[in-house]
Amino acid sequence: MAYSEKNKLLEEVLKLLSEDGFDGIGDLLKIVLNAAMVVEREKYLGAASYERNEGRRDYANGFKPKTVQTRVGELALAVPQVRAGGFYPASLEKGVRSERALKLALAEMYVQGVSTRKVAAITEQLCGFEVTSAQVSRAAAELDAALMEWRNRPLAAFPYLILDARYEKVRVNNVVIDEAVLVAVGVDGAGRRQILGVSIALSEAEAHWRAFFHRLQERGLTGVSLIVSDDHAGLRAARQALFPSVPWQRCQFHLQQNAQAYIPRQDMRPSVAADIRSIFNAPDRAEAERLLKITAQKYEKSAPKLANWMEENLPEGLTVFNFPAQHRRRLRTTNMLERINKEIRRRTRVATLFPNEASCLRLVSAVLMEISDDWQTDIVYLNMG
Repeated sequence: MAYSEKNKLLEEVLKLLSEDGFDGIGDLLKIVLNAAMVVEREKYLGAASYERNEGRRDYANGFKPKTVQTRVGELALAVPQVRAGGFYPASLEKGVRSERALKLALAEMYVQGVSTRKVAAITEQLCGFEVTSAQVSRAAAELDAALMEWRNRPLAAFPYLILDARYEKVRVNNVVIDEAVLVAVGVDGAGRRQILGVSIALSEAEAHWRAFFHRLQERGLTGVSLIVSDDHAGLRAARQALFPSVPWQRCQFHLQQNAQAYIPRQDMRPSVAADIRSIFNAPDRAEAERLLKITAQKYEKSAPKLANWMEENLPEGLTVFNFPAQHRRRLRTTNMLERINKEIRRRTRVATLFPNEASCLRLVSAVLMEISDDWQTDIVYLNMG
C-alpha cells in the first residue's frame, strides 16, 4: 500500500473515531478489512496497483461485494478479485472463521430445541435468518472440513511441549456433562509457537491423554525435550507411557496454589507464598534446592504436613533450571495456555451449553486455529540461539 493511501486510510479511521467514537466500530472494521484485503492481493500478485512488473503472477480484476454478519453488525465489504481466480483473502477468512463457528454452535442449540428464548434471539441476531437443520448441516460440513485439515496437519520437531485441559458443558445422550478440552502448544526450533492439537474427551483420564499424545506422534511430533503441565493424574500416567524419557516441568503457578491446602493458619499464607517464590526465583538449581531444604525445615514444627508436601512436590517445579536461563521464565508455568483458555471461555460462554461434542470441538478448534495463525506473524517467542 502506498504512503499516500496509508495516510488516507488513517485519516478515515481518525475521522470516524472523532465523529462516532466506538459506536462506529463496524465502519472502522470495514475500512480496515477492505484495506487489508487489498494489501493481500498485492502480495499475491507480486505487484501493486498499476505497477509494471515482469514477475507478477496475475492481474487485479476489480472487487466483488460481500456482506458479512458479525457481532458488531452487518459489514458490506469489497473483496478483491484477480483475473485467473483462485485468490481469496486470508484476512477475511480468519476474521470470520470463529464467528461462523459460534453461529453454528448457537444455531444447533436452536434447531435441536435445547435453547432458551435468549439463545434463540442471539442466534437470529447473529445469523440474520431463521436457521433450519439442513442449513446447519451444510454450513457445518464446510467449516468442519477446514478445521479437520488443520487438526490433522503434519507436525515436526518441537523441543518444548505445553499441555493443559479445561471443561465445557456438553449434552451427551440427553444428559449435560462437563467434557475435557485437551490442548497442546509447541515451541519449535526457531522459537515460534504453534497450537499443535485439541481434543474433546469425557474426562482427563489416562486413556484420553494417551490417545491425544498418540495422535500427535502419528502426525510427526518428535524432538520433545521438555513437557510443561499441571499435575493431572491421567496426564502424568500417559506422559510417562508415551514420553518416558522426556523431563517434566510442573507448573510453578499451580504449585503455589496447591500449597495453600497444607497451610494450617491464615496468617501463615503470605510468608509461605514468599518462601516458595524465593525458591522458584533462585539463580540456579543448586541454590533452589538449598532454599527448599531450609524452607521445609522452617515449617517442620509449625506445619509438618506442609513441610512434607514441599519436599515431595516442589522439586517437580525445578526441572526448568536444567534449561537455558533465557527460556525459564516462559517455561516454568502453563500461563500461556491459561491465557488461551480465557480466550476460549470468552467465546464459549455465549453458547453456555453445547448440544454435542462436534459443536464444541468446532468452536474451540476455530478459536485455536485463529490464535495459532496469528502467532505466525509474531516475533519469536523464545530465542533458541
